[in-house]
Amino acid sequence: MNELEFRPWRSGDDLELLQIFGDPRSPQAHQDRTMLRENSDAPFSRTLVATVDGVAIGAGVVFASSLHPQRLWLYVEVAAEQRRSGVGTALVHQLRQQIPAGQAQELKARYTVTAGDPATAAAGFCQSLGLGEIQVSRDVVLEPGALAEPVFDTNDRVIEDLSTGSVELTKLVMDFYNAVHTDWDPAKMTVGSAQRMLLDEHTGAQGALVLRDKPKREGGVPLAFAVSYVPARENAPTDVLVGHNPAFSDDEVAEAVRDMVAMLIHQYPVKLEVDSSMFVLSSLIDALAAVEQATVISTTHILASDAAK
Repeated sequence: MNELEFRPWRSGDDLELLQIFGDPRSPQAHQDRTMLRENSDAPFSRTLVATVDGVAIGAGVVFASSLHPQRLWLYVEVAAEQRRSGVGTALVHQLRQQIPAGQAQELKARYTVTAGDPATAAAGFCQSLGLGEIQVSRDVVLEPGALAEPVFDTNDRVIEDLSTGSVELTKLVMDFYNAVHTDWDPAKMTVGSAQRMLLDEHTGAQGALVLRDKPKREGGVPLAFAVSYVPARENAPTDVLVGHNPAFSDDEVAEAVRDMVAMLIHQYPVKLEVDSSMFVLSSLIDALAAVEQATVISTTHILASDAAK
């Protein structure tokens, strides 16, 4: 291979690289490519394109997230015929040189395994960079009838509808998000960012439910919640965010989470994104998958350069 050179990202590179990379193999791969972007200082972002004789053969980016400030996201992609030749490693080296002293220096990356893509090359590349796993996230489809329909009239618990603009719901989502990220990728989600990223109309959020320990008029507090989103395509299972009130222990909310999920799938299938740090929900999914009542459609591995530190 002739001499490898690097240049900043420029307008039109997305179309040029599409011809070189080909179509994304999955929705996750499409989303990852959107990380490639023009350079910015606020928020910090640096993208480099690797070229040979002026022809692009790969690209990589590092960028900061105000929500997760501990590490920078890293994404690298190289043309299939140029892989295993050091291009990706060289891109990462050059990108590291672009990170100023005032920015986080640790990196995190991800790869997604699906039925049609074992992501072997991506996993090997991450390993070669010395990245260690910090999280596993699964997209799971649950079919109707996987759990028995819950009964709420035998105790004080009640299900209530909430507006996705509700302050109570927004605070609950914020607290849950921050709690389940504490041990692996500390988050600084605020009420504003929770509303903007997970509950605004543009996110596709279309409804929310809470399960309370007793009616709100009697001082009842939420144990579990669910936010539904417009499906990615017609006739696809509805995407749902299921969480719980982190003010309670896992044991105290386990039944509430199970009953919330059972109610959601009483008549229709749903799709959940489940991080391994969501211990209550993850344990429920493990049990359902063991008896073939839950279908894992993709598994995303998140890795970091400081995983072993």
